[in-house]
Amino acid sequence: MCYNVPYKGRPQTLYHAKPICQIIFTMNDTISHSHINDRNFNDIADHFAKKVYGTPKGQIRLAVLERDLSKHLPNHPLRVLDVGAGLAQISLNLATHHDTTISDISTKMIQQAQNTASKLGVSPRFITASYQELATRLQGETFDLILCHAVLEWLGEPAKIMAFFDKFLADDGYLSLCFYNPASMIYRNLIMGNFYQLEHPKPADNKSLTPNNPVPYETVKSWLDDKKYTIICQSGIRVFSDYTPLKRGGLGNPDDVMAMELNYSQTHPFWQMGRYLHILAKR
Repeated sequence: MCYNVPYKGRPQTLYHAKPICQIIFTMNDTISHSHINDRNFNDIADHFAKKVYGTPKGQIRLAVLERDLSKHLPNHPLRVLDVGAGLAQISLNLATHHDTTISDISTKMIQQAQNTASKLGVSPRFITASYQELATRLQGETFDLILCHAVLEWLGEPAKIMAFFDKFLADDGYLSLCFYNPASMIYRNLIMGNFYQLEHPKPADNKSLTPNNPVPYETVKSWLDDKKYTIICQSGIRVFSDYTPLKRGGLGNPDDVMAMELNYSQTHPFWQMGRYLHILAKR
């Protein structure tokens, strides 16, 4: 199975260190029908594409995700669902060998993903919908792999998406969760000396790509434990390079940075310092 279709524009997420408040969420076993507080990137789709996917550091994110998936997924065609896909780099890659459905709440994101799909010569199914609306569009379907990357932190009620996974993930299916790590924001503020920001939290504005509602690792793991998932692997994404404003020595060589990021992305305790965390779990 090949996951390594090359992309010239790999994703990066640039975050200016801002404080966060960690919130512990309670489980709810019904799919929420409201997405009024969920983030839609329609208004800043081009800014999102440039800042998140248009810079070299984003190669680390895709490299870690592609490595984890290629190493652990079975070597036969799968039914794949990408929830909140954004520009859908990972799922478009998977679409070369798998029956893939790509969804996002943003019409502009879906349009850009469709353009990329055309260039790559793949034909996944595209659905423009929130995950709550998607539940009514997929009645009777199940998937062998559900991707949910950089979504939890933008949901008004992130715990409720677990009910969606319960309904649409097949028995023995795989769930790939990639989410912003709130501990990394605190750590970066400490390193940069932004003590005032830590002591006086201020929400990011609507044009910022810093999430106001990140979910701690411990909370996400508790959701998976409650649902009896088995964690197959867990990785940190950008475990050191975001914390190094002074680019000295090997930090000036992107290939060396990539190699070290991959090398330490699953090594304790460094993986827990990633700006994003990736959990691949099996039902």
